[in-house]
Amino acid sequence: MTDSAVQQTAAITSELEDSIRRHLRQTLCRNPDQISPDDLFTAVALSCRSRFAEGMIDTETRFDQAGAKRLYYLSMEFLMGRSLGNNLINLGIYREMDDALSRMGHRLSDVLESEFDPGLGNGGLGRLAACFLDSLASRDLPGYGYGIRYDFGLFRQEFRDGFQYERPDHWLSDASPWLIERPSESVIVPLYGHIEHAEDQQGNYNPMWLGWDILIGVPYDLPVVGYGGETVTTLRLFSARAPDEFNMAIFNQGDYVRAVMEQIQSETVSKVLYPSDEIPVGKELRLIQEYFLVACTVRDIVRRYEAKYNGFEGFSSQVAIQLNDTHPALTVAELMRLLVDEQQMEWETAWRITQETCGYTNHTLLPEALEVWPVSLLERVLPRHMQLIFEINQRFLGEVKARWPGEDARLARMSLIAEGGEKQVRMANLAIVGSHAVNGVAAVHSELVKHQLVPDFYEMWPEKFSNKTNGVTQRRWMLLANPGLSALITEALGEGWVRDLSLLQGLTELAEDSAFNDAFRQVKTDNKSRLAGLIRNTTHIQVDPGTLFDVQAKRIHEYKRQLLMIMQVIHSYLRAVEDGHPPRAPRTCIFAGKAAPGYFMAKRIIKLINSVAETINADQRLQGMLRVVFIPDYKVSVAERIFPGADLSEQISTAGTEASGTGNMKFAMNGALTIGTLDGANIEISEAVGADNIFIFGLSVEQVKALRERGYDPRELYQASDSVRRVVDAIASNRFCPRDPGLFSPIIDSLLGADHYLLLTDFDDYLSAQARVAELYQSPRDWVRKAILNVANMGRFSSDRTIDEYAGEIWGLRSLRRRA
Repeated sequence: MTDSAVQQTAAITSELEDSIRRHLRQTLCRNPDQISPDDLFTAVALSCRSRFAEGMIDTETRFDQAGAKRLYYLSMEFLMGRSLGNNLINLGIYREMDDALSRMGHRLSDVLESEFDPGLGNGGLGRLAACFLDSLASRDLPGYGYGIRYDFGLFRQEFRDGFQYERPDHWLSDASPWLIERPSESVIVPLYGHIEHAEDQQGNYNPMWLGWDILIGVPYDLPVVGYGGETVTTLRLFSARAPDEFNMAIFNQGDYVRAVMEQIQSETVSKVLYPSDEIPVGKELRLIQEYFLVACTVRDIVRRYEAKYNGFEGFSSQVAIQLNDTHPALTVAELMRLLVDEQQMEWETAWRITQETCGYTNHTLLPEALEVWPVSLLERVLPRHMQLIFEINQRFLGEVKARWPGEDARLARMSLIAEGGEKQVRMANLAIVGSHAVNGVAAVHSELVKHQLVPDFYEMWPEKFSNKTNGVTQRRWMLLANPGLSALITEALGEGWVRDLSLLQGLTELAEDSAFNDAFRQVKTDNKSRLAGLIRNTTHIQVDPGTLFDVQAKRIHEYKRQLLMIMQVIHSYLRAVEDGHPPRAPRTCIFAGKAAPGYFMAKRIIKLINSVAETINADQRLQGMLRVVFIPDYKVSVAERIFPGADLSEQISTAGTEASGTGNMKFAMNGALTIGTLDGANIEISEAVGADNIFIFGLSVEQVKALRERGYDPRELYQASDSVRRVVDAIASNRFCPRDPGLFSPIIDSLLGADHYLLLTDFDDYLSAQARVAELYQSPRDWVRKAILNVANMGRFSSDRTIDEYAGEIWGLRSLRRRA
């Protein structure tokens, strides 16, 4: 470091220390010698915020002056994670803040742990959205996120006697120093009411939506700092409030209880992420949540647009809206309502603008994620939108009839309205029809979308469909989460990889270098020790960092097959204690993930895992050769410890069910080898790292399809496979639930009744792959060489690459860096 650089670093450190002390005294009115951890965190966060406040203003000015087209990314979920560490790294002042706090007698690591980790998402969907925002800002692209400011996140997971219990995740119990309230930009959201059928002066039908109830959407901006600090964009989150004047009118009439109840009911809309839709009230609230997001966003976009432009003919040349899955699909109807009803635009023109503006990303092939809403519910909650959807559908089906006359079955499949039984609106169909671009999120997934999920739409509009394989941001998942590995890479390659992950390819020639191999192994050992500390603190179980850390960390769902992994653990256990064949490589099997509160089978699988863990961990015959742990309350900050400490990444979903996955990428870029199926992005990871550097097993998508078409009886496989039968019988025998016989009968019934996700079919091949894992792990230098090659070939899985593809091929955005 040059003398001038040393002086600059020292000056920044002094400025940060002064700023922290000033905020403690003047903002928080605290004596710097008598403060709580929360006080210190708030002062540090505000000091950090002051470093990028001007950047927020400069960014907006730069985009305005360039007349930039802007992207608005709508998502019901944004799993942003803790902001402080990420902001310090992207601003380039992480070391200086650490030094400033050290001067004051504190440690930055302690301050980072004081920040609440907001759970504003359920899994990969929300974390992907967060990675995209980081990449948009780091690539200097004019893009903004839009979501809901939930008072409570997903939930905090606890285990009692091995069962999952949910506790409220009140992340806003203390005011966030990052959120900037913008009450002057609040939005009115109409709901309910009725349609008055009228005519305009020319005698044309002119329906009017009248008598609505009103919600107020109050925006809060969460700054998103791009790498280098040059571009600072925002995630705008809306909070639901009741309109004050309506409440006061009721209050003044003396009905105080009703006034308070209306206030509570209005604000319930942004209270909880994903209310249960198993009861009518919950279903209605969830629909209102989705419309609340859409209405607030579209109104805010129009406000921004009208501040600069007259008329809406050029709207789609200045605005791109991306729908992150089907949750925001009502954007299509809402934008049409604004253009047709409020702007008095001709239908054909409004429809062209809407299609040119909207893009839709499909994230799943599973039926439960392809939303449908009862027509009766939409007619009551959003009567004008239901009218518009009917009109869109009538015109669209007219096009289909003209192209394929007499094909009624095709019409039924493509209709926005499912007619069987209770009429339902198919939100995926609405999103496809109303968008100019539809994309999947991995190569195999995009092909399945085109040829299996919606082949009729692909046949009609092949030009609409494309693939945009997911990616993750290396700034959070390597630079922040894995400082040891990041320092090692920077020492070898320089700092350029932080902006251009393809430069990791330079590590390939170092895979055989003994000194680099040793340094890489030491980094992994250190990270495993940190993960072992997290396990000890959260589960009170001691694990040995010298064992193979075999990890599956993701949302608990049957198709992700956590059950398959615990079945393999049971097999290893039985081999050890009954056959005298302990694992060839001592192993710690680590699970993490949450099950949806109403998902019975997923929660029963969690109980099985914990029960197996209790049995194995108490069995002295194993002598530490096999341990099982389930880390509770999986979230971003926990993932930042898990990914760097893993040796083996379990990506074992049934082929054709996982859209992409992003955990697979995070594990691999942190030096874990993958054991996985040919599903989602696993296929592209295998192509990138090479078949010799990944453990692939199981049926392919084509083989799964063929097996299901010819019929599959899991009981035949149960009888034919000794290993399958042994494990299934062990679960059925109450060995793992002696105090509660029959507890795991639903799991056995699922496996032997239908085995929909083909666990028994893939089990023996999975065991073979695990045997190859154990054999390789006994050769540490070969294992590390393959791990290095995995890291070296992760360049294509940066979200920077993904965002560049969206920007160039769907959104029409251009990078706008500040001129020197």
